[in-house]
Amino acid sequence: MATPEILRGMSLPVIGAPMFIVSTPELVIAQCINGVVGSFPALNARPKETLDDWLREITSTLTAFKASNPDAEVAPFAVNQIIHKSNDRIADDLKLCGKYRVPIVITSLSAPTEVVPYVHDWGGLVFHDVINVRHAMKAIEAGVDGLILVCTGAGGHAGTYSPFAFVHEVRRFWSGPIALSGAIATGRAVLAARAIGADFAYVGTRFIATDEANADPHYKNMIADSNAADILYSPYFTGVHGNYLRPSIVNAGLDPDNLPDRSKDTMTFASDRDKPKAWRDIWGAGQAVGAITAIEPVATVIARMRREFQEARQEICRG
Repeated sequence: MATPEILRGMSLPVIGAPMFIVSTPELVIAQCINGVVGSFPALNARPKETLDDWLREITSTLTAFKASNPDAEVAPFAVNQIIHKSNDRIADDLKLCGKYRVPIVITSLSAPTEVVPYVHDWGGLVFHDVINVRHAMKAIEAGVDGLILVCTGAGGHAGTYSPFAFVHEVRRFWSGPIALSGAIATGRAVLAARAIGADFAYVGTRFIATDEANADPHYKNMIADSNAADILYSPYFTGVHGNYLRPSIVNAGLDPDNLPDRSKDTMTFASDRDKPKAWRDIWGAGQAVGAITAIEPVATVIARMRREFQEARQEICRG
């Protein structure tokens, strides 16, 4: 299957992952005008009426930028929708996505059986994130346009498969677009993702440590100061396994090496507000933190990744 027309002409085959709290219009726009797909979770727009404002801002800004820079490689943007009964906003949020003809909808959790035809009606694409082959097959049955394979080492909720194994198995039955997630923070890693059969790299953690990210400055600095050994994979905070920064767990008053069993958790706090919460107090990050050493503008990050990508490709061709 050929790459969809809307995803051709990007400056780098990268999709910026939608990150809870962190991804807002400022980050999305910076990613898109520098040639990679920018995305955000619809639930980041709070209250829900804010989503209309965000979509208007992103679409109008990108349209104006394209008009002023006709030769620029401007990527489309994406909105992440959580398909779960706990998300009582999804119907309204999808209507707004239709109003603005959002180019790409990234779906998570349940198979997007009802979402796909709705998005296709306005000409949008649906990419679904999966952590195993069974989920990938269900997404394909639902009619998705692309798969996001979330592998070991990815920030936040992540799977356990090696990218080498996962891409290989999915390519046995799927020839469509694949975005690969898991410890990708350099142009060389983007090329490696392409080399093993993915079409795009799905990059999250690298964009947290940027000027445009809506993240606590301490969070950004912690990423720049951390290495892969500082990442803990645990189900304690949300009930689903995810990768988190160990120093943020320590700062929250917990011992990352001795977290209690969730079903037998007897820890008490003065109030619900004092209880450490994932994303607000316990910060997600992937194993690629060791490749991140500074907080920089998005444009600088993407320019370097693009240069690394080209240099690595030239080295392989010479070798």
